[in-house]
Amino acid sequence: MKTGVLMIHGFTGGPFEVQPFAEYIEEKTDWLVKIPTLPGHGGSLNLKNKSAESWMMAAELALKELKKQVDRVIIVGFSMGGLIAMYLALRYKIEKLVLLSAAVKYISAGQILDEIRVAATDAVKGRLAQNPLFHLYEYKLLNTPVSSAIEFLRVVKTVEPYYDKLTLPVCIVQGAKDGIVPVTAAEHIYNHLGSLEKEIYHSENGKHLICYSDDCDEWFGHVLGFMKGDGE
Repeated sequence: MKTGVLMIHGFTGGPFEVQPFAEYIEEKTDWLVKIPTLPGHGGSLNLKNKSAESWMMAAELALKELKKQVDRVIIVGFSMGGLIAMYLALRYKIEKLVLLSAAVKYISAGQILDEIRVAATDAVKGRLAQNPLFHLYEYKLLNTPVSSAIEFLRVVKTVEPYYDKLTLPVCIVQGAKDGIVPVTAAEHIYNHLGSLEKEIYHSENGKHLICYSDDCDEWFGHVLGFMKGDGE
């Protein structure tokens, strides 16, 4: 039985956000892994006039293509990609769902303040150019139209009423130091899912880009075990 994994990146992001986990899966299995780039996303952002529907439709088309090539599909969704993954699982037969830093709640004010403080400290010490987080957010802020942020919220609202309709096995991974999605988001999803088989893995050092966390090798192995299930 051939397994396919569809991985969906986050808002203003690209495949790089989940690439480390994709490479881990490919190294440990013979599964087919696909990471579509959502419209307007990727290496350079062009989000103007891109809608929530266009993002969900691109992921849906990628899923349909993958389904032609495999017998079973697991979806891994990061941040906004987690919401799109849930949307697809409501509409199609999906074997399992993995939600990484799923953006069901928006920004964790406390943690983002901590990250801004680190950036400010670096600036005082003349090290701002070495702070990758600062430059990532700076680029995103300059290249993300307000209209796109509204479209992102439309994705959130599209899925929100239907958590209890999801009954497939779900594994949620959430970083304790996430500066974008509050830690309570993972519990919020967990408590409202209709799934009987569901779990949360807490990454103590994980920030929002969870696939780049210091402890990613630990949770990569744990989540792959969940994805395999049944000793596959």
